[in-house]
Amino acid sequence: MSTARVTVPHEPVGPLGDAWRACVGTGRLNLALRQDHQESLALVQREIGFRHVRGHGLLSDDLGVHRPYEVDGARHVRHAFTYLDQVADAWLRLGIRPFLELGFMPSGLASGEQTVFWWKGNVTPPRSYDEWAALVRATLRHLVDRYGIEEVRTWPVEVWNEPNLTVFWQGADQAEYLRLYEVTARAVKDVDASLPVGGPAISPGSDEWWAPFADFVTARDVPVDFVSRHAYSSGPAQHVPFGTYQTLTEPQALLDQFAAPRRHLAGTALADLPVHITEFNTSYRPDNPVHDTAYNAAYLAPVLAGGGEHADSFSYWTFSDVFEEENIPTALFHGGFGLLTHRQVRKPTFHLYAFLARMGAHVLARGDDHLVCRDDDGRVTVLAWQPVGGTDADDAGDGPGHAVRLSVPVGGAPDGATAFVVQRSVDVERGNAWAAWRELGRPANPTERQLALLHDCAEPAVDHRSATVRAGRVDLDVPLGRHGIALVEVLPVRDETPAWVDDRRLLGEVPGAPGGSSGPAPDATPGGAAAQERG
Repeated sequence: MSTARVTVPHEPVGPLGDAWRACVGTGRLNLALRQDHQESLALVQREIGFRHVRGHGLLSDDLGVHRPYEVDGARHVRHAFTYLDQVADAWLRLGIRPFLELGFMPSGLASGEQTVFWWKGNVTPPRSYDEWAALVRATLRHLVDRYGIEEVRTWPVEVWNEPNLTVFWQGADQAEYLRLYEVTARAVKDVDASLPVGGPAISPGSDEWWAPFADFVTARDVPVDFVSRHAYSSGPAQHVPFGTYQTLTEPQALLDQFAAPRRHLAGTALADLPVHITEFNTSYRPDNPVHDTAYNAAYLAPVLAGGGEHADSFSYWTFSDVFEEENIPTALFHGGFGLLTHRQVRKPTFHLYAFLARMGAHVLARGDDHLVCRDDDGRVTVLAWQPVGGTDADDAGDGPGHAVRLSVPVGGAPDGATAFVVQRSVDVERGNAWAAWRELGRPANPTERQLALLHDCAEPAVDHRSATVRAGRVDLDVPLGRHGIALVEVLPVRDETPAWVDDRRLLGEVPGAPGGSSGPAPDATPGGAAAQERG
């Protein structure tokens, strides 16, 4: 437990960046045609508001862009955008733009039959690089024609996904990927020189790719506008039927991975390029129950609070459990990556993002267990969390609870005035639909009644009180349950209670009133009650 009270400065130290919501992940793009996906994204956009969304499968067969055919024995290719247009239209209506990942290989262009995932994305090089380049140009030209060049210039274009892994790129052939990157980047720039293109989208543990990538694009003057990689902090998979368990390293491991591109590219021609972490999470498995827990939220709180110091964006993988890499999920809670389950039940990590979305614009203080911000109107916000360690350590920092003690400034409030304090809390018991689902017996397919209960149990606990302003400050004690996160708002109060209001009269308990008692009502105070400190 924290003991010393931290005095938060009056003056901001800088703006609150939003690299944490610059992008979010999704499943393969075909899933965006589903009602559950679109309803989930609408909810995420209302309560959080991401700027971009990235997913696999833009060029895979189930989106139907690359369509070879024969006429009189001659091979031709038709580029069809029926489904792609529906996906992009739906996203733009919801105020979110695509972060385009070019992959996987259409079967009609693939040089081999190796695939990945239940939905069989082909991961082999193109058998014709000229045809691949034509596919890239046709796709981007169509998007420019449909949405306008000024719009599409805001859509980053990433070349492939984790080519350093054999499961995602045949043989993890670095030389072949560099060839793919060059052909693709030049095709993108053929459409418009200002379209942003980058890579190499590598997974954790392959930092040896940075130097060859930088040397290659520099020596051959290949376009590159940003660099990208992924970040996960989980260990080897321990499989059980329809699930996976893994240990986790410390949260700092994710921040170290965010910082890795700039560290490895220092002194190269790519040193000053934007860095996009186009996937991150605790576990890289879509069937690991840790994703559903309050621990996941507490673990990621310092990552979201500090990640913007290392990367221009870091994209949570993913916003929804509408996701099918390891086949179709067999239960509502199944360890999916999503901030939301199917049918939009909020997980604790969803609340972490929603809390950040309500934070003030200016940072006043950062700590190991808190982030304090202020708005221009004087509202002070606190994101607080219980520090937790990795699960691979003897001491994971997993105590029964935590307390954050702060002295926060309340601008313009005279001594003795009051402030309104409201705290929203999530932990192992509160705001935790996964815990409620376990207590319900882990129903694989909840009834409507059970589902309604899970939605209710997913709501954060809310507590509020009045606090006295002394010397322009309010002392806050923020209690957190096990694996807890909380959003605290402190608002200066302007008391507008009319002089004739006396809440004791609600129960007829005004001294001397006929039939009344001589004492005040247990929960009532006289006019000006907002000035009385409670709790």
